[in-house]
Amino acid sequence: MAQDFSKIIKWVRIRIVMVVCLMIMASIAILIRAFDLQVARGEEFRKKAMEQQIRTAILPPSRGAILDRNGSPMAVSIMVPSIYANTEDIENIEKTTGYISKILDTSEEKLSELLKSKKGFVWIKRRVTEEEAKKIKELSLPGINITYESKRFYPNRNVASHVIGMSGYDAQGLEGLEYQYDKELKGPKPVITGLRDAAGRMIFSSGINEENMEREKSIVLTIDKAIQSIVEKELEYFVRLFEAKSASLVMVRPSTGEILAMANYPDFDPNFYWESSPELRRNRAVTDRFEPGSTMKIFTMSAALDMGLIKLSDLFYCYNGEMRIGDLVIRDSHRNGWLTPIQILQKSSNVGISQIAFMIGKEKLYQVLTRFGFGSKTEIPFPGETSGFLRHYREWYDVDLASISFGHGIGVSVLQLAMAVSAIANGGKLLKPLLVKSVVSSNGSRIKEYTPKVVRKVIEPRTAKIIARMMVAVTQQGGTGTEAAIPGFEVSGKTGTAQKPDTISGGYSTDKWIASFVGFVPTEDPQIAMAIMFDEPTISYYGGVVAAPVFRRVAEKTLKILGVTPNKSLFGDKNLLTTIQQQGTDDNREDNSEGGIELGNGSIQNNEDEGGGEQGGMNSQDTNDNECSGDCVVVPSFNGLSLREAILRASSTGIEIIPQGVGRATQQSIASGIKVPRGAKVTVTFVPPSVL
Repeated sequence: MAQDFSKIIKWVRIRIVMVVCLMIMASIAILIRAFDLQVARGEEFRKKAMEQQIRTAILPPSRGAILDRNGSPMAVSIMVPSIYANTEDIENIEKTTGYISKILDTSEEKLSELLKSKKGFVWIKRRVTEEEAKKIKELSLPGINITYESKRFYPNRNVASHVIGMSGYDAQGLEGLEYQYDKELKGPKPVITGLRDAAGRMIFSSGINEENMEREKSIVLTIDKAIQSIVEKELEYFVRLFEAKSASLVMVRPSTGEILAMANYPDFDPNFYWESSPELRRNRAVTDRFEPGSTMKIFTMSAALDMGLIKLSDLFYCYNGEMRIGDLVIRDSHRNGWLTPIQILQKSSNVGISQIAFMIGKEKLYQVLTRFGFGSKTEIPFPGETSGFLRHYREWYDVDLASISFGHGIGVSVLQLAMAVSAIANGGKLLKPLLVKSVVSSNGSRIKEYTPKVVRKVIEPRTAKIIARMMVAVTQQGGTGTEAAIPGFEVSGKTGTAQKPDTISGGYSTDKWIASFVGFVPTEDPQIAMAIMFDEPTISYYGGVVAAPVFRRVAEKTLKILGVTPNKSLFGDKNLLTTIQQQGTDDNREDNSEGGIELGNGSIQNNEDEGGGEQGGMNSQDTNDNECSGDCVVVPSFNGLSLREAILRASSTGIEIIPQGVGRATQQSIASGIKVPRGAKVTVTFVPPSVL
């Protein structure tokens, strides 16, 4: 009995030991497994848990603002709601698409395809309205979520659209300064993180973590929004008035190279850029080239004066407006005889400037034009700039030397032309154009500042001063640019009218023209300089008629904004050419002693045909206003007609009108009822309705 009890005790002890061993082994296994789960493979399982519970999405970065020179916003980023889905959390695709499609006005089929995606995160619709977002939120649909992201907004719509450009859906710069300064404007890409609740909805705990994030920067332009708006309104008005294809204008502060305005018309709204064609969105003032016509004469004249080849008292015989070079004939629009250099600019004589070009020579003229910046980029920080077109002088024939001197056979951009005329205005220095003043941080401190930079000295200061005074003759009585004259200011200007190259025939078109004007004001202390170009105006194509009045209207308003007051002594009908001659006597003797340049006292004869003095070129025809004999027509009355009506009446009669001003006709140089030769020219004065 005792032996049996002893055996029982022994087996109990064995069993206890076995149980203890098993427990120890189980504990060891649990510890090993726990170590494996929490230590050895802990990171792996934590990642899987995070993937199941946490959702992340990378949003487009915010962009810094683009401001005008006075701090007015031109482009800003605003926060707007966007709808997205976690496709793994959608419970009923059919039900979800049915609700959402009605609110967001989207196709159920396309929405269903999105929600069936295995990507997990998909955008349903981005940048929705607050009302749409509110309705979606009220539905509480599993897997459908709302977040806020940055959207680019252009508060001034079309203003400076070609300069600013636009950014795309994911905040990348696409065109213009948005593209050029994309690196500076673009901030970091924000990441949103959230947990799923029981219904599968995203719950954001802390939003976007901005700690230690590098913030976006803003850029401050040299553009003045008020001036830019004025320019754009005037361009639109005159493009419509003269039924032009397009127009461009660049305004520069000559002393610094700052661009105060850069505009093209037609323009576009960058808020809806996809509604406009790429051609329309191109900044044509920077990217396109054109033949500048007679505006080029001031640079040819500058070369001759700077080299001491001519005096202003010299006389050039203009062969009654026709000069043959080889097989080609260069014509003026008037039968000019002897002209002084001032008169050559004033009357815009192609024959006269060609003779001066031959005195300069091919190599020297080429060198001067390249110094003015023609044939090379201005290096403005803007995408797609053209270098223009200027062949090397070794490729020139004699006729090329002549035609280039008055703006044919050379291609320039409006920007190049503006910077070149600014070099005359500021005393002979070619400046690099400034479009951006500074880059600033998110707290407003300046990170980088751009200062004026002189590229090179182009001509002597005394030459620039004389050319500036000569250009006043163009805007005064007898000149081709009288429509640019501003009461109380001396205006230096030059008109241009150029036939467009005919790409089919290889010559020049007879019905497509470029009308242009360059100028600065006030002459003695220039505050603004402009280059203006109209492409294919149809109602009239003279630079003095189409482009010159744009200069006047823009300059008058801009000078007021800049606080530049008129000189009361310059009001009235005083012909400032007399002043130029009188002031030139003593000053020019000093110039003679330095460089052989003399302001002479050659007589200045007025030419009443101010509208078309620069027309001519290689293929133009002249008109003789002699006594009527043979084929005669009777001059009709233009009184009260609009410009378009007057041109149509003149065309039906067989005469040509030279319009001055805009509005309604009030005067004409030849009275109605007078017989004149067919093709005769009649100057008609137009006055705005507000003045009548």
